[in-house]
This record gives sequence, C-alpha cells and structure tokens, in this order.
Amino acid sequence: MSNDVNPGTPENPDADGSKPAEQSAPAAGPETQPTAPQQTGRQRLTAGLWPPRVSRAQLIVALLLFVLGLGLAIQVRSTSDNSALRGARQEDLVRILDELDDRTQRLEDEKARLETQRSELESSSDQAEEARKQTQEKERQLGILAGTVAAEGPGITLTVRGAEAAVESDMLLDAIQELRAAGAEAIQINDVRVVADSYFTGSGADIEIDGTKVTAPYVFKVIGKPEDLEPALNIPGGVVQTLEKEQATATVARSQKIVVDALRPAKRPDYAQSSSQ
Repeated sequence: MSNDVNPGTPENPDADGSKPAEQSAPAAGPETQPTAPQQTGRQRLTAGLWPPRVSRAQLIVALLLFVLGLGLAIQVRSTSDNSALRGARQEDLVRILDELDDRTQRLEDEKARLETQRSELESSSDQAEEARKQTQEKERQLGILAGTVAAEGPGITLTVRGAEAAVESDMLLDAIQELRAAGAEAIQINDVRVVADSYFTGSGADIEIDGTKVTAPYVFKVIGKPEDLEPALNIPGGVVQTLEKEQATATVARSQKIVVDALRPAKRPDYAQSSSQ
C-alpha cells in the first residue's frame, strides 16, 4: 500500500510546494500630535519677569531705597552749595567771620539804641520835649540816608583810576554794594550823592549816576567804620582785585574825617502817605 501524498491536497495547496506570501495591512495607530516650538533663553527670561510679581516686602524695600536716594541727593546739593567756602583760604574764612561778627554787633548796637530811646520816652518827666528831640534826631538821620543834608565822620576814600574803557558802570555799582554791606552810612562819588534809589547807566566815557555824568578818576567818599570798609574792598575776588584785572587801579585811604557834602533835593512822594495815625 502506497503512502504517497498528493500534491494537490490541502497540506500542500501550491503545486510547486511554496507557501503563499503573507501580506500585512498597516496597523492602525493613534493620530500624531504637533509638537510645541522650543522657547529660547531670552523668551523664558521675559516670561519669568513679565508680568511682574511684586510682593509686599519688595515694595517696602523699593520705598526705602527711594528715600535713601532722595536723602543722598539733598546731601550732595548742600555740599556743593558750600564748595566756595570749602575752597577758601583760612585767612579768608577768618575775615568773612569777622565781617559777620561786625554786622551782628552793629545790629545789636542799633537794638540797644532803640531800647534806650523807648526807656527815655517812658521815664522822662517831659515826654513831649523828649519826643521832639528824638524826632529831630530821627529827621537828621533820615536826611543823611536820603542825601538831603551833609554829613561828616570817619571813613575811607576810594580812588579808581584807569582807562575809561577799563571801568564799567557795573563795577562802580559792585563797589557801592560792598561798601553798604560793610556798614557805609553815606557815600559820594565825585560830585554825586549816592542813596538807596541811585542808578548807574552807560559804560566807558559815558557813565552816569542818576542822570549825571561822571568821569575818571572816580573818587568815593564813604562814611563808616574804616576797619570794616577797607577789608570789604580788599577781600579775594572783591572790588580791588576785579578792577586790577581790568588794568585799573584802586587805592583805599582811611581817615577820621570824611565830608560828604553833595546834596540831593528832597522829593515829596506823589502817592505814598504815612500810615501812622
């Protein structure tokens, strides 16, 4: 009995004995998702800083830093304002302090004088006569200040010489201001009385004081304490040094008798009236 196997049986479906090729279908998987773009370092830093997240402690620190900066700014400004005095020499500082002491002393003397007048008025048996005397003395003092009466006393003579183009009207005005600050009570330049409302115009050969022309040499007659007036003109950077830089000369001479006799006419005010009853 034969055990041959038929090539056409199901155990060997292909005639040539090879198995059919297997075909696999693509496996169905989940849909792929798009990946987010990767951020740069700058973008991550910006995202971390904005919007700002400020805590209470940070606000307090910021406020304290602001107050500290404001205090430092004020300190620096105050220091810069005093830089001129910081750079001055010791002898200049001593001279400035002496001038301040002299001005303080003059104010104290004036205060004492007024208090004495008040006491005399209160204690005098003839108050009317005492008031009349004090009124006359006050009128004389006001006349000196207004330039309507002559005056004499200790003081200095300031003589300014030089080319007419070297001296300007503002230089003469600076000298007047320095003298007044040092306690000058009466001032005359050449033949012109200088008072509180005096004004200077022009330059060079056309300088005028209160409308009156003055020419070099300019002679200042000043009544006051010589020990205060002369140093005020000779301070570093003052009137004398300024004139010397402009090729002019300024000489100061003390005297125990200076006569200021140039007068100004008394003017009656048009609108101002006394408010005393």
